[in-house]
Amino acid sequence: MSVQKAFTASLVLLSLGGCAKVGDIDVTGGIVAARSACPMVGIPNYTGDITLFNPPESREARAIDIVANITNLRSTCDDSGAQIYTQATFDVLARRSDPTGARDVTLPYFATVMRGGTAVVSKRVGQVTVHFEDGQYRASASDSAQSYVDKGQATLPADIQERITRKRKAGDSDAAVDPMADPAVRAALQRTSFELLVGFNLTQDQLKYNVTR
Repeated sequence: MSVQKAFTASLVLLSLGGCAKVGDIDVTGGIVAARSACPMVGIPNYTGDITLFNPPESREARAIDIVANITNLRSTCDDSGAQIYTQATFDVLARRSDPTGARDVTLPYFATVMRGGTAVVSKRVGQVTVHFEDGQYRASASDSAQSYVDKGQATLPADIQERITRKRKAGDSDAAVDPMADPAVRAALQRTSFELLVGFNLTQDQLKYNVTR
């Protein structure tokens, strides 16, 4: 299973979650537009933790050297300009099997901007270093990732927004029609939905281990 496929499986859930937030029924007959142009931030399935072995080719439990996971992912968003700027911060918690000696462990991570749940807009690979003191089993580090999204691309067209929020009265021909069921509305929602995804930049073997363990 590739990293891209792991992205897709979790992005479907992320995208559906975004659509579900786009509106509760208003008592006046319209839909309350609660959608933000800011990208959703998340960790794709199977990429939130990494296991290093010694020797590297072993997959036995007794050969586990380092286990680390990404946690406390949180974000801030500035959509006041033409470019929507998002910063995601996160912690990496790591533990090792042998506490002997001070040690630095450098782990690669990615920050990917996705559009519509499937299209990769950008990808950046970074590194975070965790420092263990002598005798220490556990250590942590923090890092951040950033993204820029064109505000126009993340904004619903005016006609689609009108379809969603227009007041409907009993007796209207479309009073009982959910605008979210309209293929044009759903397609517009997908086109204008962006995600900033952060995870460990795993090798194929590491991803396979996470998926199958």
